[in-house]
Amino acid sequence: MDRFLYLAMNGAKNALHAQQTNANNLANASTVGFKSQLDHFQSQAVYGPGHATRAYASDETAGIDFKHGPVMTTGRELDVTINGDGWFAVQAEDGSQAYSRRGDFRTDPTGLLLNGANQIVMGEGGPITIPDFESLVIGRDGTISIRAKGQAANTLVVVDRLKMVKPQQNNLERGNDGLFRTKDGSEVPLDATVTITNGALEASNVNTVDAMVKMMEYARFYETQVKLMSVAEENDASSARLMRLSG
Repeated sequence: MDRFLYLAMNGAKNALHAQQTNANNLANASTVGFKSQLDHFQSQAVYGPGHATRAYASDETAGIDFKHGPVMTTGRELDVTINGDGWFAVQAEDGSQAYSRRGDFRTDPTGLLLNGANQIVMGEGGPITIPDFESLVIGRDGTISIRAKGQAANTLVVVDRLKMVKPQQNNLERGNDGLFRTKDGSEVPLDATVTITNGALEASNVNTVDAMVKMMEYARFYETQVKLMSVAEENDASSARLMRLSG
């Protein structure tokens, strides 16, 4: 009886875990540049002393879906999207370099360039700071040029260049802050082959219909496991009554 209950309990536990992953994906369906998390169920034997008579369900992280999200045209001068593979280098809260596909940039009152998650955007020499400007142009190669206030219309000054990189996807992992880093913690150098499109943003690659279907599937799976635990309890009570009667 304990084996029956054990299997149902683990099934319910991992159904909740899968639901959490799916809910996180669904919550980020409108987050610019978001990459959905992949997971899958598998059966694993219980390790440890004793007889190998138990197995449990396990919801394992299968990786990241690096598929590119749809491109949205905004026309905004500080909105950019990477063409094909590549990442923007940003500064994480601990000061380390991390990578993101978010291109919804803005400047703070000091001129520091930030993305939509308030993460500092990195350039060739460190964080990018943009002086007051009348107009701004971000070139295909990530070069940021401005026309300063009071300057002639044909006067453009190069401020910096976005640091864009192209690490191997199998060498990337997502941290708890949602940013990506290399598995060994090393910094990826600028890659001149990465290009951008100005006035557009990459949307999340989460398929909302698929996520909603999964949410219903996981909910039903959880309910089934809970019912099985109730059946195990009823069977245990019936067995106890039979033992009392036979005694």
